[in-house]
Amino acid sequence: MGHGKIRIDKTCLNCNYVVENKFCPNCGQQNTETRQSFHYLFTHFVEDLTHYDGSFWKTIKALLFKPGRLTKEYLEGKRLKYVPPVKLYIFISFVTFLIPNILPEYSFVEEPNPKSKTESQEITEDKIASKGISVNNGPELTNLKQLDSIQNSAIKEKKLSGLEYYVYKYALKNAGDKKSQEQVKENLKHNIPKVLFLYMPLFAFFVWLFHGKKRWYYFDSGVFTLHYFAFLLLLFTVSTVVDWLFALVYLGDIISALIGIATVSYAFFYFFRAHSTFFGEKKYISRLKGLILFIINVFLISFLSVALLAYTVYTTH
Repeated sequence: MGHGKIRIDKTCLNCNYVVENKFCPNCGQQNTETRQSFHYLFTHFVEDLTHYDGSFWKTIKALLFKPGRLTKEYLEGKRLKYVPPVKLYIFISFVTFLIPNILPEYSFVEEPNPKSKTESQEITEDKIASKGISVNNGPELTNLKQLDSIQNSAIKEKKLSGLEYYVYKYALKNAGDKKSQEQVKENLKHNIPKVLFLYMPLFAFFVWLFHGKKRWYYFDSGVFTLHYFAFLLLLFTVSTVVDWLFALVYLGDIISALIGIATVSYAFFYFFRAHSTFFGEKKYISRLKGLILFIINVFLISFLSVALLAYTVYTTH
């Protein structure tokens, strides 16, 4: 790969070994000129993207449509056939961060109705009322004062929890602030890949814990996790692009909801199929272990998501 100009000097710039041909026999580095033209950089980038050592598109196809096969064949020793797991995950993470930021937004701007409450304000006031707290329809500052006053004087059973109180307070204060609401959504969108990255070691640990320690190493579970999380990021990116494309011709919540349901459903199906294919256990055992793992991880990820939501609201505020 690569068509850079060969250096006249036969001394390798990396290890000072004598290079008889194009590649150094000691370290493998190409003996090419270090300064190249823009044309070389562009063609090199295209070559890397379309070939990626002859394995990029083959890896993407297996990752999306053959659950568990990629991990199984990689650990069987077919290393050159596919992109290495860490390299693949880093590349897909980069694309996941990049795509939402380069797609232009398409939305219709509706004129606000000053006589009506916003939906978030109505929901917030209904939830607060269910706790025995009444919020008048006065100015925003009055609502916040009443919330603080009633929360401080309410009996223990009627008090809001710390997280509920802060979320309701934020919602009341920013109910009509579309900019703040959109900022929360954007922060959540950008923080989800970070949460997945931080959660990977724990996910791999639970996968390893549920299988024979003599046959399977934590490394094996780590590769399985890297591939599954890379798939989740890629699926999220594809669904984002599809949702954006539909928005070009039809801007509606129904299509977005259907795309969201399809994305979650495929991620759910993919996990069970990948688990069964990779570990090769009997179907009922694989399904049972997969279900337990799924419940444990959904609970923990949900907990982290709530924490992320609270953090996002706090940092946006």
